Amino acid sequence: MIDLFSPVTLGPHILTNRLGMAPMTRSRANPDGTPTSLMLEYYAQRASLGLILTEATQPSDIGQGNINTPGIYTADHIEGWKKVTSAVHSKGARIFIQVMHVGRMSHPDNVVGNLQAIAPSAIAPKVKLHTPNGLQDVPTPREMSDEDIRQTIADYRHAARCAIAAGADGVEVHGANGYLLQQFLAPNANVRTDAYGGSIENRARLPIEIVKAVVDEIGAERTGFRISPGGSLGDLDEGEQGPALYRYLIAELDKLGLAFLDVMHWGNEELLADIRKLWHQTLILNRPGRSREQIGADVRTGLADIESYGSMTLANPDFARRVQYGLAFNEPDKALFFGGDARGYTDYPIHA
Repeated sequence: MIDLFSPVTLGPHILTNRLGMAPMTRSRANPDGTPTSLMLEYYAQRASLGLILTEATQPSDIGQGNINTPGIYTADHIEGWKKVTSAVHSKGARIFIQVMHVGRMSHPDNVVGNLQAIAPSAIAPKVKLHTPNGLQDVPTPREMSDEDIRQTIADYRHAARCAIAAGADGVEVHGANGYLLQQFLAPNANVRTDAYGGSIENRARLPIEIVKAVVDEIGAERTGFRISPGGSLGDLDEGEQGPALYRYLIAELDKLGLAFLDVMHWGNEELLADIRKLWHQTLILNRPGRSREQIGADVRTGLADIESYGSMTLANPDFARRVQYGLAFNEPDKALFFGGDARGYTDYPIHA
């Protein structure tokens, strides 16, 4: 059996343990997307984990959806992230910046320039978003033109280059959780009739093209991809073809030799077993709601190479130590997940 605290390879890196911090939006960046000193402290506190996957970070103005989320496309963003990556590296962990375009999951009130969202098709999700003017319905996005698609690919490429300039070990391309790339996968959000809609191959085209552009820019060994098969966040429904689509997508991505695949698992164990067979590099597995007793189970059986955790690492800066020595966990304060100051962010106690 494989132990959580044995080394594991991730691209060119050897991680000290097989525990990862899952990407989690915390909305504590400056309004212009520049990381803050509080964010530096937050990530550095959790650097006893082998791998840190940062919160979702937009590659462009139009890629933003929520308030005070960080960006990685300007000189100021690069300088801000440099401080974060340096602090994490000084503690011995590796850090990948997750790059995410929200697509239709946006509101003009939250975006620089009050831009209308873009998406595969002009279909609004039946959800609400927090804005400076309160909770509001997500408005109908504009269907992406061919030029929008070319620009989005270029934005991801540029963001990846900026992430490496900022000292990150690589980037995770976010293809999950109801955002732009998963919107292309889901037939209830993508009704296009061109090369990016309809068939499985067409709906998977943009995620694959974006990953190829990132790989071309920074190398496969610095590139990961996140999926959430069957996930319905953002009012998405991948339909009956969903499992077949993921089998196709993963087989195509596997050919590129990426550093890792990050799976947010929503319960289809048969598909998960197939993903394990199809994927020949490092596999990261996140099971929402996993109990304390289940920590390490997927690594021990070989189903995953790394297990990532969200709210448990949020509430326990010393998560790895608490797992290793069986120490009690702090409970996360959900009311303080998004926005605010140090409360519920960097003030969780470290075990004596």
